[in-house]
Amino acid sequence: MTKRDLKEVLAAKKGFICDMDGVIYHGDKLLEGVPEFVNWLRENNKNFLFLTNSSERAPVELSRKLERMGLDVSPEHFYTSALATASFLSSQCPGGSAYVIGEPGLVYALYEAGISMNDYNPDYVIVGETRSYNYEKIEHAVKLVRKGAKLIGTNTDLTGPSTNGIIPACRALISPIELATGRSAYFIGKPNPLIMRHALKKLGCLREDSVIIGDRMDTDIIAGVQTELDTILVLSGVTSQEELITFPYQPSYVLEGVGEIPKIAKA
Repeated sequence: MTKRDLKEVLAAKKGFICDMDGVIYHGDKLLEGVPEFVNWLRENNKNFLFLTNSSERAPVELSRKLERMGLDVSPEHFYTSALATASFLSSQCPGGSAYVIGEPGLVYALYEAGISMNDYNPDYVIVGETRSYNYEKIEHAVKLVRKGAKLIGTNTDLTGPSTNGIIPACRALISPIELATGRSAYFIGKPNPLIMRHALKKLGCLREDSVIIGDRMDTDIIAGVQTELDTILVLSGVTSQEELITFPYQPSYVLEGVGEIPKIAKA
């Protein structure tokens, strides 16, 4: 499809679901053209939501992170895999309990959804991104899952970017528990259609009126394909142009970065 086609799509779409790391920023640095992109969304009365598979931070923390980079976006424009996980558990097991291997953003989301912390006989063992992972926690999680706790992962990302390069993410962290117990985890974040339905509901838009923008073929783009959204892959993150041929599905459009969007829309 041509950029002229994309111009018409951008004009017609009411809702924009946008990944963060690799699309909006790298580490603590905004990517080129991001302020112009956000200004374009606002000037054209687009509904927008930053949807991240990261479970570490709450929306208010993500808002403040962008504020430190010079971008003012209020917390209601963020939705995380931690929030989606908490919502899923509260619908499946209201008032349930969990043993959590994760950061404060995940724990807070669970508390807000009425899920209590329990390291003795929890309903669930939940694993998200964390820098406090250790053998003792793995051993305890294995024990609890073997006793009957259900195993949940906040997302399927094997790796993630950081200021120090590529680091292990949720799927890599949870795999020793899966292997030691013989149990397969259920993952909530992208590309699970569950989190996409949550995002569209929060956005207040129908799927046909929305588009998803991301840098990962294995989470962002496949999530859009499975939810029947138009998809825009940006090459500012983990996926390169050369890697596209290795995937059996393709994005609707490919751009260098989100900074191209206002330029194409105004051309």
